[in-house]
Amino acid sequence: MSVSENQGFNTRAVHAGQAFEPRTGAVVPPLHFSSTYAQDGIGGLRDGYEYGRGGNPTRDALQEQLAALEGGSHAYSFSSGLAAEDSLIRALTRPGDHIVLGNDAYGGTYRLISRVLGEWGIGNTPVDMADLDAVAKAVAANKTRLVWVETPSNPMMKITDIAALAKLAHDAGALLVVDNTFASPYLQTPLALGADIVVHSTTKYIGGHSDVVGGAIVVNDPTLAEKIGFVQFAVGAVSGPMDAFLTTRGLKTLGVRMDRHSDNAQAVAEWLLERPEVEAVLYPGLPSHPGHELAKKQMKKFGGMISVQFKGGEAAARTVAENTSVFTLAESLGGIESLMNYPSEMTHASVKGTELAVPVNLIRLSCGIEDVEDLIADLEHAFTFIGTGS
Repeated sequence: MSVSENQGFNTRAVHAGQAFEPRTGAVVPPLHFSSTYAQDGIGGLRDGYEYGRGGNPTRDALQEQLAALEGGSHAYSFSSGLAAEDSLIRALTRPGDHIVLGNDAYGGTYRLISRVLGEWGIGNTPVDMADLDAVAKAVAANKTRLVWVETPSNPMMKITDIAALAKLAHDAGALLVVDNTFASPYLQTPLALGADIVVHSTTKYIGGHSDVVGGAIVVNDPTLAEKIGFVQFAVGAVSGPMDAFLTTRGLKTLGVRMDRHSDNAQAVAEWLLERPEVEAVLYPGLPSHPGHELAKKQMKKFGGMISVQFKGGEAAARTVAENTSVFTLAESLGGIESLMNYPSEMTHASVKGTELAVPVNLIRLSCGIEDVEDLIADLEHAFTFIGTGS
């Protein structure tokens, strides 16, 4: 089946890059494990395949699928989200260049930019991405090559105006990178809003089953694509064939999963809002969220991620995090099972003591696809331990 950009999201998710195998008619394309490919004479490559680092049919199928869903012309699949980010920055910056990023960016991203690439002369300025004047000043103050934003952000759930930020970046001669991990291409397509580059940790919603680690970059500009593709080949942090296969399988059901994740999170967030133990519920689907109207404009739904701050401070947050049974205390997010995370000591421990530090009274919920009544009952039970010293 040929796939058109005019077809619906779920149709593209199921069929892009997934043509049946012509010899047998198998509707699931074969999984190609080969590390090398026979040549018809020196330089006589079959379909362009030479060596597994440079190309693999299973990885190529995933890349076609990713591009189709993000509305891009080129996609690249990596061994992790951070590997994708590292290759992106190496491809598009040089010593002396600068990156302006959100002041609540994912801790691993900030660690990569500040502690790894900073040693090679790449500067950075964290700033509140919702404050466009502050972003413009930070961009103008340095040789800014990349403006980097997460929306919704991890874990403070801030919403940023992608179109406005794209214009600001382009006016300054910079490129806009959007980390679309929390929203996924089902809920938000940053390239259509003016972004130049989309990055993902495909480990999360795209893979969707907590059984594979990966990352992706999607672009529309052929010049950017060529630079990124060269670094992917030259550095070699590609996804293996089994990882690519698992990611493709997960991606086929992304739309139906995201509908359930979003519906569950909306119900949980509304329940949390009424709890006396709760200081703040950070979820863009709530009308009280400062980014609610903007999220309605640039997202299809509001996603499965919620952050909660407790009146009882760090003790209350830790108590809830350690007393659930349906929510599993673990790193990561976006799987079919619900996860609970205490970012200050887990995913964002690397930014403690910086302006990116996460409040110690905050927990992050990744609402899975279980029955929502069970998620609420699990939280209600955990809340009974607050103040008991358990």
